[in-house]
Order: sequence, then C-alpha cells, then structure tokens
Amino acid sequence: MAAKLELENVKMDYDQEGDVLYIYFGEPTPADDSHVTDEGVVVRTRDSRIVGLTILSARERLYLS
Repeated sequence: MAAKLELENVKMDYDQEGDVLYIYFGEPTPADDSHVTDEGVVVRTRDSRIVGLTILSARERLYLS
C-alpha cells in the first residue's frame, strides 16, 4: 500500500511563452546538479536532495489549457 505524502511550501511558476512549468520545494534554491528524464522533466538537486522540477512542454504533458 502506498503511503500518503503531504508537501508543504511547494511553489509553481508557469512560463506560458516557453511552455515550461517550474516547481520548487521550499524557497527557490540554486541546484548544484540536474538530470533530464526521457519524458523531458529536469530534476534539480542540491546536496543530493531534490530542490525542484522543471517540466518542458508542460501544456501537452499536463493538459493545461
């Protein structure tokens, strides 16, 4: 059975022109590393902890109107 995860202080910004969704966990923090998934999601980390996600082509991936 999956555990329920509740996150506090999650912030999002959407760049409509670039069709990019930025998700921050806590205050926006500079990353020291990142990894791009095959699905076009950039996982940004600092000290091996995820500090944010960047979703490319967000409109088609998340069905944003």
